[in-house]
Amino acid sequence: MSPEAKSGETGTKPVVPPGLALFGAVTAVSLAGPLVRFSGAPALAIAGWRLLFSVAFIGIVLLVRGSFLKGARITRKDWALGILAGLLLAGHFWAWVASIQFTTIANSAVLVSTQPLFVAALSVMFLGERPARRQWVGILVAILGAFVIGYGAFGLGGEALLGDALALSAAVMAAGYFSIGRSLRKKLDLWAYIGIVYGAAGGLLLVAVLVSPGVPLTGYPAQDWWVFLALAAGPMMLGHTGINYALRYFPAYLANLASLGEPVGATLIAWALPAIGEVPPPQTLLGGFLILVGIALGTLGFGSQTEATAGPDP
Repeated sequence: MSPEAKSGETGTKPVVPPGLALFGAVTAVSLAGPLVRFSGAPALAIAGWRLLFSVAFIGIVLLVRGSFLKGARITRKDWALGILAGLLLAGHFWAWVASIQFTTIANSAVLVSTQPLFVAALSVMFLGERPARRQWVGILVAILGAFVIGYGAFGLGGEALLGDALALSAAVMAAGYFSIGRSLRKKLDLWAYIGIVYGAAGGLLLVAVLVSPGVPLTGYPAQDWWVFLALAAGPMMLGHTGINYALRYFPAYLANLASLGEPVGATLIAWALPAIGEVPPPQTLLGGFLILVGIALGTLGFGSQTEATAGPDP
């Protein structure tokens, strides 16, 4: 069997179809950019509370089910990789949220969306999973579409360039995070994995907030707290957790390719909400079309190969 057809150990059919989980996850993640616009809190506080509330949600689930690792054997190396994934996730969120405050939602989402290219390279080098030719074409077409959306917005001045650089660094960190996740999800169930990773990310961001004199931990208006909760419940627990669920069944580069639907969704939401009202230029329609074509090229037909390739998450 070719590397691209392998997605995990042989077992029963997934409880939730991975393709459906990815679709729902991308829809949820698309809400993140517009939600951030409704908060005036510092980027570090937004990222920190997003993770801390997510950890609280996970803790409730783990308490209810009464088990953490579900019998899985996890080595010191696995713990180290899980914590590293959490640190990368924390850096990703801080850099991404900060980028939203310096550049447009479209620009930020576009540059963060280059991560599947980095993930594909890491998959080849470290995971032994090599994308097929059609999947490479799909990745490149989708990223081209993302750049078409943001074309012309990169010359907005120093602050915009800083925001663009932060968004690109967020993409690189996310690529490392998802590549590690693809490796660990083969042996850890979903809740154990995200418990380790989100816990490490939340802990790091909490420390970062506490040692940053200009970033208070509390004292925010009610609207900010609602934004923090919404980011945790939607883009985090439904979005990123949905993608982590799919990582057990799909190679990391395919899961991330599907996530390129985020700039399309985020831009449309920012356009539809009167409180934001970012009207996309005509090039956004072309870029969105290219993104969807790229996702289709890379992912259609792959799901049938993975329906029974890994045991279900408990």
